[in-house]
Amino acid sequence: MIDPTLVLVLAVLGTITGFLAGLLGIGGAMLMVPVITFLLRSRGYPADITAKIAVATSLATICFTSMSSVRAHQKRGAVRWDLVRLLAPGLVIGALGGAHLAVTLPGAWLAIFFGVFLIVSGTQMAIDRKPKASRSLPPPALTGGVGLAIGTLAALVGAGGAFMTVPFMTWCNVRIHEAVGTSAALGFPIALAGTLGYMWAGRGLAQTPPGSIGYIFLPGLVIIALASMTLAPLGARIAHGMEIRPLKRIFAVVLYCISAYFLLR
Repeated sequence: MIDPTLVLVLAVLGTITGFLAGLLGIGGAMLMVPVITFLLRSRGYPADITAKIAVATSLATICFTSMSSVRAHQKRGAVRWDLVRLLAPGLVIGALGGAHLAVTLPGAWLAIFFGVFLIVSGTQMAIDRKPKASRSLPPPALTGGVGLAIGTLAALVGAGGAFMTVPFMTWCNVRIHEAVGTSAALGFPIALAGTLGYMWAGRGLAQTPPGSIGYIFLPGLVIIALASMTLAPLGARIAHGMEIRPLKRIFAVVLYCISAYFLLR
């Protein structure tokens, strides 16, 4: 049986990440991964698996958070399903591969790379740099390749991919509200494929918390998912009531937070 303190912390974590998912189309991995890692480490679970369990569980919660968020964005016509169909195949393949890589690949060099990348992306959004008027999405094959890269990297860090899909789409002259709504829709195939990959890669794993399936901490997943789905619609309503410039600045702050997490990790 899970102790009440753990249930409370996971519920609070879920409400915060759900609100951020609705507001910015993100999965909240920069909060979930360190918090879950700390909680499991403090309860004596081995250090070599706690981070992987945290990443896998974070990714699994996005399956639920993204569904709640995308429904709210769809009601406002902010989901570009043409872009979802274009990017989703690469995202799925990349997420499946990324989950398997994550259990063996050292992540220090990825942390440095993403930390620098996100600082640059966040700064570009903060200063509201305008893309060229003629800039549009690359050819389908190249766009699919972008999806493959995003899916792989998102699965490696337990994120829904918005930290890359939103800057990519806005760079291609997709409106920020549409980019956020579309990234929420794209988070589901990334999360589902990555979750299945972590379940398969962690089959037969010893020393996991009770109720785990592979690297997925199932009790934590249920608590966080239920809490997050209640707040995602509120975040989406607030997002659509804001002007574009403040929304970009908020997303820039989120990118800086994710960057700090990668670099410090």
